[in-house]
This record gives sequence, structure tokens and C-alpha cells, in this order.
Amino acid sequence: MINKLLDKVGSGGVWIAALSCTACFPALGSLASALGLGFLSSFEGVAVNTLLPIFATLALLVNIYNWYRNKNYLRGALSILGPIAVLLTLYPLWQYGWSTYLFYFGISLMVVMSVLDIVKPIKERICKV
Repeated sequence: MINKLLDKVGSGGVWIAALSCTACFPALGSLASALGLGFLSSFEGVAVNTLLPIFATLALLVNIYNWYRNKNYLRGALSILGPIAVLLTLYPLWQYGWSTYLFYFGISLMVVMSVLDIVKPIKERICKV
């Protein structure tokens, strides 16, 4: 139960941190202003440099643990692909123009996998002897 909650906190935190950076991610900036979250732009430096990597790392660690525990390889690979894409965009791939699209893909995949985890959770494996 705590793993699912931590996964949602990580995904939600990445979204909130990304919504605060209107210059870095223009599509999310327009979404933030449409939702009335334009005040988040004053926290841009803290959100992108500190909160975004922390929440992405939290989501990555929780998803790696869930993958190890549940042994569902497809869902595990898809669940860690989103945070890895976000972290790659923030550090080694930031200088490239296409990295923004990789970031959008990463956060979208994080949300899709979080919703899928709520709608269709992984069943516990039962060992038949």
C-alpha cells in the first residue's frame, strides 16, 4: 500500500515541479496558467533544480522495488522508463532540442502507469505446490 502511495507522490511531484517551469516547458506553462497555477513560476529554480530530480528519483526507486517484488516485466519496464526519461532529460540530454519531447513522454508515461496501477493493479503471484 505504501509503495503505491509513494509512486503517486513521485508522479504528482514531477508534474507540479514541471508545471512551475514555464520557460523550460512551454506546453506545461500554458497548461499551468489555464489551471490557475501561474504563481508556481516564481518557484521555478527550486522546482526544476531540486524538486523535480527528487520526485523523479523517488518514483524510480519505488517502481524498481515494485518491479522486483511483483516480477511483472512489461509493467515494470514501462514504469521505470518514465522516471528514467525525466532524469535523462534533466541531466545529460538537456542541451538537445528534442529533449523536451522526451521529457513530455516521460511525465506522460508516469501518469499513464500510475493510473493503470489504480485501475488494473497487478495480482499477487500464488505459488501452487
